[in-house]
Amino acid sequence: MRRGEGLPVSSLALGVAVLLAVLPSRAAAVNVTAALAAFPSFADFARLLASSPVAGELAARSSLTLLAVPNNNLPRSPSAFAAASGADIADVLRYHVLLEYLSPSDLARLPVSGKLVTTLFQTTGRAPSDFGAVNLTIWGNSTVVVRSPAHSPGSNATVLGAITAVPYNLSVFAVGGLIVPSGFDLAASDSRPPPAVNITRVLADARGFNVAASMLEASGVADEFEADERGAGITVFVPTDEAFADLPATDRLQSLPADRKAVVLRFHVLHSYYPLGSLESIVNPVQPTLATECTEAGRFTLNITRVNGSVAIDTGVVQASITRTVFDQNPVAVFAVSKVLLPKEMFGQGDAGSASTAPLPSAMAPDVAENMRTPPTRLSSPPARDSGADDKSSSATARAANWWCIGLVYLELHLLLLQLV
Repeated sequence: MRRGEGLPVSSLALGVAVLLAVLPSRAAAVNVTAALAAFPSFADFARLLASSPVAGELAARSSLTLLAVPNNNLPRSPSAFAAASGADIADVLRYHVLLEYLSPSDLARLPVSGKLVTTLFQTTGRAPSDFGAVNLTIWGNSTVVVRSPAHSPGSNATVLGAITAVPYNLSVFAVGGLIVPSGFDLAASDSRPPPAVNITRVLADARGFNVAASMLEASGVADEFEADERGAGITVFVPTDEAFADLPATDRLQSLPADRKAVVLRFHVLHSYYPLGSLESIVNPVQPTLATECTEAGRFTLNITRVNGSVAIDTGVVQASITRTVFDQNPVAVFAVSKVLLPKEMFGQGDAGSASTAPLPSAMAPDVAENMRTPPTRLSSPPARDSGADDKSSSATARAANWWCIGLVYLELHLLLLQLV
């Protein structure tokens, strides 16, 4: 080819074709139902998508985030959808499609004020104002909650974990329940059992939790648990009777004041519903507890990870594991754990098993606090002593001191004579 001649048209076309084959296409659409097919626990949600026009709408889009609901968290009764039209159901599904690709790291970096993200429902024109968007906020220091801009029944759900992703076209997260747009009458509450599950009764029926049940009943904390069920649900870690029996004698848990015991009990509860599968794939391992609400962010948290095929829970002082599921019915999950979860804020200084070393004065055992206020009698009131014996002892001490001085003088004179010789 001579200088100045252009490339042949066939060569130019071949180069463009190769370049297009190498570069990723931002317009590549993803088959959402095919992506969910690999996860049987989301089969019901995938069938809802496939039976609605939403699946076809997604086929022409990319850069999406899908909030999928596990089978166990969907309405169990067909009547839950009976009162809603097909259009309403489709709009609810559209409300679970965020028109933005979000990764787990994106959720971890959410601002304190939250992030408003447009959904596919907003594009229909049927959403008033910005009610076709959802607000992603962080509760505590790690749990992500999806909220409708307007309050409505069933409008909140907790992000349970990441399911799959096709960077940067599709990201799928599991959420704890259906998110219903404002103004919809879909009976999303039917996806939950009647509120106020009696945790104490659950433990009594399960057996092997007599100590935990009695502590809950005596503290009154169980009422707080039942009140929290109406929000994003709760997850309760309950030590077995064997776990309480294995506590070292120095832990002083049983001798704590009632308010400090209540803190330890709240430390065993997450302020969100997590079935076992969600705990095994939890996005943020550091989870706030109900005790975090009573103090400040970053305190009284649990580190939850998967170790050797089981869910491990680390308090900073104790490493426990989930031994079995006691109760799992949205919005309440109760799991047996192998050890009593002792917070490092109360048991982590000095002797790791002694709550009396905690920096909170109210966390001290009553007998320790009493000893600090009133010195023991044997120190404050020493026994009487014989004055005659004291005089004899003083005289003997004085004689010994005199002999010691005489000896030193004699030694110095002897050294002086040696020098003169």
